[in-house]
Amino acid sequence: MKFPGRFTSGVVLLISSFAAFAQSELVVRVKPANDALKANVEGYIGSLGDRDEAALSRFKRGAEDQALKALQALGYYQPKIEADVTGGDKPRLVLEIDPGEPVHLRNVNVRVEGPAASLKAFQIPASDDLKPGVVLNQGNYEAAKRMIQNRALRYGFFNGKFLKHELLVDPKGGFADINLIYESGPRYSLGKVTFAGDAPFDQTLLDRLVPFKPNTPYDSELVAELNQNLQSSGYFETVRVDAAPSTAVGQVIPVDVDLDTRKPRTMTLGLGYSTDTGPRGKASWTRHWDNPRGDSYGFESEISQPKQNIGAWYDIPLDPPLTDKLRFAAGYQYEEIANTDTLSKLLTVGPEWHSKLDNGWTRVVSLRWQHEEYRLGDDSGISTLLMPGVSYAVLRSDNRIDPSHGYSVNLSAQVAKEGLMSDTNLLHGDVQFRALKTVWDKHRFLGRIEFGGSATNGYDSVPPSLRFFAGGDQSVRGYDYQSLSPKNSDGDRIGGRYLLAGSVEYQYQFADKWRWAAFVDKGNAFKTLDFPSLKTGVGVGIRWISPVGPIRLDLAHALDDDGGVRLHFAMGPEL
Repeated sequence: MKFPGRFTSGVVLLISSFAAFAQSELVVRVKPANDALKANVEGYIGSLGDRDEAALSRFKRGAEDQALKALQALGYYQPKIEADVTGGDKPRLVLEIDPGEPVHLRNVNVRVEGPAASLKAFQIPASDDLKPGVVLNQGNYEAAKRMIQNRALRYGFFNGKFLKHELLVDPKGGFADINLIYESGPRYSLGKVTFAGDAPFDQTLLDRLVPFKPNTPYDSELVAELNQNLQSSGYFETVRVDAAPSTAVGQVIPVDVDLDTRKPRTMTLGLGYSTDTGPRGKASWTRHWDNPRGDSYGFESEISQPKQNIGAWYDIPLDPPLTDKLRFAAGYQYEEIANTDTLSKLLTVGPEWHSKLDNGWTRVVSLRWQHEEYRLGDDSGISTLLMPGVSYAVLRSDNRIDPSHGYSVNLSAQVAKEGLMSDTNLLHGDVQFRALKTVWDKHRFLGRIEFGGSATNGYDSVPPSLRFFAGGDQSVRGYDYQSLSPKNSDGDRIGGRYLLAGSVEYQYQFADKWRWAAFVDKGNAFKTLDFPSLKTGVGVGIRWISPVGPIRLDLAHALDDDGGVRLHFAMGPEL
């Protein structure tokens, strides 16, 4: 019987398709059971593909050889391996393995000689994997070789070599000896850094971005840090750092840097939303460098229904220029909060000295002059203050966008003296602490506490910007923005001298990038330190981890004052 050619092709194609799916199976049985040996044998042999029974029979000898190598790599040199092939719809290669007794390490000699021997960072750490008596694992031997070679490359021992690198195995005796003796040779140094390209900056500014002096002993981390410093400065579009050992002269490596300067100006626009402020728009304009000294300046503004502000700044880089600077700042802010009957028109100006301390904290020392016209209920006034201040901040976490653990601390204090361009005596301070801990991969716990206070002999002269209010997305959820405050005799919210607020939150990750949340917030603003009435809000929420940080949607219930249920929406980092 004959079939049309097209039908015959279809039958052949169908048969070929079934054959392609008939993958052969590898079965490895190790007795007594040893998961590490089983996995290593499977890894050495790999996939069998679509071999049929005959092909597996031809491959059987090669599979035994691969299995032997896999067993020897983990110290088993006298195994018994039996291979068998079965046919049928799914051909199988079955390996029955009795690994026998392993080889143990007898003598282990790992030593570095030469100048590197006195370098603390080059010391060979004691390893439980490479000491007499343990079962031989060739991977540990190779790892020790790589570690020595990698450290030599990092720390500039480019002429180093192994005087001995041998693994001697006596399978019948059941022992192995390791000899790794490395002669480091001399350590190279980093020479002078030479800059090329179109960078219009003073040499002194560029030199302050270099994290080492000429003739510093070589460390590849210093070269990487130089590249990172230049990239982070904000001055350059591209950075190319060349510190090749092949260019060394007398074991001193010249460092050549090629720079392409970025466009000096950028402008950004953005939109946002939170239930505290509603829709808001942001705009900024920055001149990243203005002169050969690297000075920069810019403008920024934010507009929302209750608050509008505009600010300008001028930065002079100090030493080191990435973290230390002198800033001259000025700004104007208009804020009107209808539910608190508060109005503030605030003008500020003054210098700030920004620096990063050796312990990782950021410090800002400031001298701020501010002039504020305000209304608090039926009270209104004008305040002028000249306030020296200082703030400290630190953030330690494993990830900037979505950390799994970490904490942040912010401390600030300002003072004003009546008669010294100030209307009243005032000492104002604020402390904020946040912490995050993840346990069992999917369970997260967040904590937050804030305390603020002020001391003054003329509280009626303290403007709204220096009084304390609680409530809102970042304070006590379940209550309106800045609605928690002492009131005057007319029932107007006038702000407190003190603030205490805290929160405990639990999150559970139920899907990739998604988490449920449950929380309890507590806090209020007060006239006195006896904290008479802390308000409580409880609720549940959902978190989506966006590329710019968590986006939070919460439903919170105020347990006091018949607060009802309030929706909160906010975004940004949790620490």
